[in-house]
Amino acid sequence: MQNNLIDKKIVDQKLEACGIRDMEDATIRDIVKVVNLVEAESGEKFIRMEMGVPGLAPSKVGIDAEIEALRAGCAQFYPMLEGHKEFKEEGSKFVKNFMDINVKPEGIIPTVGSMQACYAAFMATTECKKGKDTVLFIDPGFPVQKTQMQVIGKPIESFDVYNYRGEKLREKLEEHLSKGNIAAILYSNPNNPAWICFTDEELKIIGELATKYDVIVLEDLAYFAMDFRRDLSVPGKAPFQPTVGKYTDNYIVMISGSKLFSYAGQRLGIMCISDALYNRKYDNLHDRFGGLGTLGYTIVNRIIYTLSSGTTHSCQYAMAAILKAANEGRINILDGVREYAQRANAMKTLFTKYGFEIVYDRDLAEPIADGFYFTIIYPGFTGGDLTKEILYYGISAIPLRDTGSKKQGLRACVSQTGLDRMPALEERLKRFAADHKIN
Repeated sequence: MQNNLIDKKIVDQKLEACGIRDMEDATIRDIVKVVNLVEAESGEKFIRMEMGVPGLAPSKVGIDAEIEALRAGCAQFYPMLEGHKEFKEEGSKFVKNFMDINVKPEGIIPTVGSMQACYAAFMATTECKKGKDTVLFIDPGFPVQKTQMQVIGKPIESFDVYNYRGEKLREKLEEHLSKGNIAAILYSNPNNPAWICFTDEELKIIGELATKYDVIVLEDLAYFAMDFRRDLSVPGKAPFQPTVGKYTDNYIVMISGSKLFSYAGQRLGIMCISDALYNRKYDNLHDRFGGLGTLGYTIVNRIIYTLSSGTTHSCQYAMAAILKAANEGRINILDGVREYAQRANAMKTLFTKYGFEIVYDRDLAEPIADGFYFTIIYPGFTGGDLTKEILYYGISAIPLRDTGSKKQGLRACVSQTGLDRMPALEERLKRFAADHKIN
């Protein structure tokens, strides 16, 4: 190589020191550690695309409300497990205003990020019925969610949705659900990492089959309303954030405060349990966890109680204020995050200019949206090899294999690369392309 930015010896040394021999086996945090070490020794600041760290300023409405709550003394009191009253009420209004579904305040539960919401949901749903202990992942997806299943010792099934869009999704789901062992279905929408967005037709298929086979849909909306091809930001007016909640009563929706409101450091998520599920009693839940045996009670009073004994009090006041402002139209929920789309568009333009290809490039007939993530590959490379090779040029990403994808390629996150760094990205891609001519 003649044009690499980073001394190859530095990169190779750090990979060896971190015990990484195959990049396909490296976790997100492994790659983060390697890049941190390489940056420190080389003095070069990477174009960092490996981790989905929110890169925009947090909501001022939330900050002001949290400061006020702390000054008023909320820190001296334990938070209620089920959540602060205003948080629950505004959360209920929020899902009505922006998703057009009805969830009573009792089903709006604060969690320590949507990560905890997902973990708690896994622990509960896989115990609802004997013989139904498996979660079906519609991949690609967030790798840590599979780790959560590994930690609780429950089996998973999965498939890459790339070849099963539209009506094809029905047959593939039937193949898994008809066996009778699936307790829950998990997907993200918009999708991490592919940024595909399920259509209403596809969500209807998922909902109909969830009802038919009595499985619970876990809908991960970490990137709520961020399909920037349409404006989903006006409260009470269509179009709304698409949701399976329009097509089945068997759903738990998870909304993250980290991305939409850039409130990542405070770790607050919103778990929305459908009215029908919240008070549904399962004999096996009672036998396994005691108490009432209802899904809502088990999640709140058994699982969340023992995981964290609630969610940080002041953060709930912050999120309640943000949700209230959004519900009343005093803030636009997308104003603070539209820059992600601008970054994605600029970065995809540069990558394709220098020979890279977009892996997941379409939503059925429609081009993929610009958003928090996109996927790339360079001709002649596997995902693992490309992950390593771009490190020599000061660029980092993660291989798609870790996300459950069957495609070769990388997940690229735009959150840590501001528009001011596009010239640096272009210079590095130019170096890479010069060293890797496409035949």
